[in-house]
Formats: sequence, structure tokens, C-alpha cells
Amino acid sequence: MNTRILNFLKQPTLIEEKQKASHRFVEDMPPYAINQELSQKEHGRVLSNYFFRNKDIYISRHNRYADYPTHTHTFLEMNYMLQGSATEIVDGKQITLNTGDLLLLDNGSTHSIKALGEDDLLINILFRTKNISISLLNDLRRSNNLLYDFLLDQVVGDQEKNRDYLIFTKKRDNDVRDTLDRITEEYYLKRDFSNSIIKSYLSILLVQLVREYPLTGPHQSSKTRLLAIKILKAVAEEYKTISLSELAERFNYNKNYLSNIFKDEVGQTFSEVLTRQRLIQAHTLITSTSVPITTIMEQVGITNKTFFYKKYKKYYHSAPSADR
Repeated sequence: MNTRILNFLKQPTLIEEKQKASHRFVEDMPPYAINQELSQKEHGRVLSNYFFRNKDIYISRHNRYADYPTHTHTFLEMNYMLQGSATEIVDGKQITLNTGDLLLLDNGSTHSIKALGEDDLLINILFRTKNISISLLNDLRRSNNLLYDFLLDQVVGDQEKNRDYLIFTKKRDNDVRDTLDRITEEYYLKRDFSNSIIKSYLSILLVQLVREYPLTGPHQSSKTRLLAIKILKAVAEEYKTISLSELAERFNYNKNYLSNIFKDEVGQTFSEVLTRQRLIQAHTLITSTSVPITTIMEQVGITNKTFFYKKYKKYYHSAPSADR
């Protein structure tokens, strides 16, 4: 770990000074970072996508000296124990993290964190499903690994499995920890192109976790699950022109039957998934280029302007022009 970054992370913040004095939690987020509607429904704090307004992956050091209240979130979270130890309660189960350990929390899992001491440094890495590459998951399909299945659940919407978290304990000479350190350094050094580099590191991290923490025993995805993966991969690569009719012919299935299989596995219709993929690509071009929005629409395969603006605002909670 870069010495300058490590020293920076050890420095107490104003909120930490208050928590150290009172030993009570001090709110560290604005009201709009908490989804009030879902919080009332879940009877607890539900953190929203506020963290991803200007970046794909959000990283922070957890505040010390006070218990962090029970909460859940609409994204995935990694808790990396950079130094010291931490005690978390995940869905009622107590978990202890020591230096070098990594906890991967599912979208919607409920957890709280006991007060950290002065020498405890816990790094939070937040990311959304769309940061998980379909191509990457497809490449990992035969790895016979629990992490792949966990991440796949995020993409294909499997709500039946009761797997709310995964723990990866520190190993000697572990490449995983080196990558986590690089991600943390890149985030806090704020150098050019850091967002793109961090996204690449995240993909590397996922592959390293699969390689270094294999699942023992037989584990196979169903035929329909694998078919859904193939369709998702095709959408990711051919979003501009792909259609369900073309895929039905490609995979030798009846169109309606294929549509039903996809909906059952993914939890969304093919049209909904295709539109989301096109919007993701449009958002990337809107935020990173000066290409006219009408041209971007054509490049991602959407011709109806009204439809595009309506769906874009629903997905990103802002107008395309506001994201330029």
C-alpha cells in the first residue's frame, strides 16, 4: 500500500472526532443518499445509488469509534479489512474480519458494523450489477466456483437462493490483496483515467477470487441458465442490432419458448434487458464524448427519441443533457 495513502486513511475525519467523543453514530450522508420509500418499507436504512452519480465504483474508509446502524443497499458491497479487525452482523449472523479478509455482500443483504478502533481500517467498495461483465461471467462459467454463481445471481435475477454474503480469508502471498490495495490507491490518488482503471481492476479482482478460492464438489448451472447467459452475452456484444427472432433462429428455439425461458431465468423480458444494455452504452457515450445525443441514439440502436428520453430518465434519474 502506498505510504502516503495509508497515512491519509489513518487520519481521523471530523465525523470520527465527534464519534470518538460521544461513542455514538454521527450521520455521514445527506438525506438523499437514503431511499426513504424503501427505508420505510424495510423498517431500516436503505442506501441508494447516490454514490454512483459521477463514478462507476465508489470507495470509502469506514468511520471508526461508533457502531454503524443496521442497513441495506441497492448495490453490491465489498468490505476489505486493510488493517486490524471488524465485527459485522449480516442478517443476524456475527462475522469477524481480520487483516486481509474480504466480505462480499449481496444486493439487499442487511448488516451492521460494530465500532472500529483507532488502528482498524475497513475499506468499503461499492459497485452495481452493471459493472459485472457478462463476457467475464461467461468466461468463468466452467470454473466450478461459488463466486461465479453468486455474481451470476446478480445478473440473472435469481431471488430463490439464500446466499447473502461470501467471505474470503487472507492467504499468504495473496494476489487478491495486492489488487485490493491497487484499487484503493487508484481511487484516492485521483489520477487521470482512474475510473476506467478501477473498473479494470475490479474485473481482475473477480477473476482472482475465482482462481484462488475454488468451490469443492460438483456444481453445474442448468441448461436454461446457460442459455440465458448466452443470450445476455449476445445482448452485451450485439445490442445495436440483436433481436429475439434472430436469437431464436441462432439457438434453434421457438421464439415464444425462448422468450419464456429468458424471462424465467432473468426475471425481465428480453426487450427490457436489451433496452437497459442500450441505455448503459448511451450513458457511457453521453458522459465521455461530445457526440450529439441523437447520433448516440442511433449508435446504440434506439430510433424513438421520446422513448429514449423517458427510459433514460427512469434508469438514471436525470435527463441525458444533464449528464453531459
